[in-house]
Amino acid sequence: MPTPMDNMPLTCADLLDNFAIFDNWEDRYGYLIDLGNKLPTMDPTLKSENNKVSGCLSQVWIVWHPDKKDPAHLRFIADSDAFIVKGIIAILMVLYDNKTADEILATDAEAVFRQIGLESHLSPSRRNGLSAMNGQIKSIAKAYAPNHNPA
Repeated sequence: MPTPMDNMPLTCADLLDNFAIFDNWEDRYGYLIDLGNKLPTMDPTLKSENNKVSGCLSQVWIVWHPDKKDPAHLRFIADSDAFIVKGIIAILMVLYDNKTADEILATDAEAVFRQIGLESHLSPSRRNGLSAMNGQIKSIAKAYAPNHNPA
């Protein structure tokens, strides 16, 4: 099953550099939408209530599984019915996909969104959705960590 990082081998530094290239928010939103369009298509059967993120105005689904080669790493598949939200998901996938639970828990996604400048350009409902998506991913990592990350 393809995951976002398979199609988008970007790092957080790449994202920050790429967003800095654009002089205006219209171009940055265009880039954000392009990132979202690069997400792999989610199998419609995965778009269930069990995988739906509550707290998002748009519909958002997040599915995860341990990596087959390295089960300490978590792989995420996510989708939304809104273009901007798909772009936000793409950024979250760059930050979290194929990382260990400890790495996920140590990552401050909101700080990255502030560095990009995106957090202040999101509507309150999209900021709430970002928080809900980030929270769900962190919850997954917290639940997974005790089983796969020795203390």
